[in-house]
Amino acid sequence: MNSTEVQYVSDQAGKAIAVIVPIDLWQEIQSERETAYLLNNEVMKHRLLEAKGRNIGFSLVEVNEKLGI
Repeated sequence: MNSTEVQYVSDQAGKAIAVIVPIDLWQEIQSERETAYLLNNEVMKHRLLEAKGRNIGFSLVEVNEKLGI
């Protein structure tokens, strides 16, 4: 089975009643739903876009040096 293959579960009449979704695909779907939910709220949309535009932080090497590791 392909890791991106969706499987359909049918009842006795052959009607599709459920699906089996690979976990990677399910997590991607959930992430997209959460993002869409947050983007529907204007305050959260502003915060997310602001955070996305930030370009601050430290590399792992810089953190290790600062911590003396």
